[in-house]
Amino acid sequence: MSSAALQVRRERLRDDGFAIDALAGAAPEPSPEALAGSIEGFIGFARVPVGIAGPVQIRGAHAQGDFFLPFATTEGTLVASFQHAFNVINRSGGAAALVSEEQVGRAPCFEFADVHEAGAFARWLPSQREGLAAAVAGTSRYCRLIGLHTSILGNTVYVRFEFTTGDAAGQNMVTLATQVGCQWLLGRMPARPRSWLVESVLSGDKRASALSFRDTRGRNASAEVVLPSKAIARYWRADTDAIVRCWAQAQAGSAQTGAVGLQANVANALAAMFIACGQDVACIAEAVVCVTRAERLPSGDLYASVTLPNLIVGTVGGGTYLPTAQECLALLGCVGPGKAAKLAEIVAVAALAGELSVLGAMASGSFAAAHAAGGRKGRTQGGDAAG
Repeated sequence: MSSAALQVRRERLRDDGFAIDALAGAAPEPSPEALAGSIEGFIGFARVPVGIAGPVQIRGAHAQGDFFLPFATTEGTLVASFQHAFNVINRSGGAAALVSEEQVGRAPCFEFADVHEAGAFARWLPSQREGLAAAVAGTSRYCRLIGLHTSILGNTVYVRFEFTTGDAAGQNMVTLATQVGCQWLLGRMPARPRSWLVESVLSGDKRASALSFRDTRGRNASAEVVLPSKAIARYWRADTDAIVRCWAQAQAGSAQTGAVGLQANVANALAAMFIACGQDVACIAEAVVCVTRAERLPSGDLYASVTLPNLIVGTVGGGTYLPTAQECLALLGCVGPGKAAKLAEIVAVAALAGELSVLGAMASGSFAAAHAAGGRKGRTQGGDAAG
């Protein structure tokens, strides 16, 4: 880490045609007026260091080519560990990626006088889908109703509305659409509910949830790679069996915690990329509900994958308009409409790289040493070394 190395990295990106003035601190800050709707009580900006790792080769349905990935973090060794994993992935022919499903839900609930009224509403609701979809469509150019699911709990009916949201993460979009949809239903119901809520917490919004894990909330994104045994030996000084054994033991440990999903530490990749790219960081709570796989192939090579069923990302709306977010999204070729699925595939590959890095370090016995060497600050004035 040095000023000279910083300048070399910046010049490399500029030579490749990327604008990084905002990231480099050379661009003017957004005015308070430009931040209206994003912040209250505004006083300034939290400046988180952004590092770059790559290129990494991706063979996705939407993301294709070599990409430099931005990571906003203060965790030492994080960016270096991604770079290490990217090197292995590149040596192995790149990672494949796919977004297979997209939907974002809200879950209102309606309390009726008794179970009979609740049952009558639940039976009646599917017949209203066409009119409800038309009412919802009037709230946005992009928000469309694609699913209705009901459950009855005594005299209360819980309804999950599922929407597509275009290239926005869509949290606010689906809330407004659900509010309008509920208002449209209230004037037509067989019986008026005693009370209702626009969100009953059944949607799984910003919570680790088995329901959204099973059904998808946001974008369902997967990434996979086959690592030759020679690459594992070269880069981690371990072998396929050691990594598979490490992951089997980690799964058993995870099961004892009662965790939903099975993963080593995808939060590192998600948090760093979400902060850099102007995403809603709180959505990491649900996005980490995923499955990592590490399996030995008959050839002796390693098959590894991650699947994230709850990846809430967008390339329009939210914090994506901020100057540094725009520059980070531009690095990925993910600015504006038509790019959200591409961003999801890139994030999935980052999550896969993070999992490989953790498993490789654990299997080789270098996990603690790497953090001790690269992730600890020296003694600072008035305090001991920070971990």
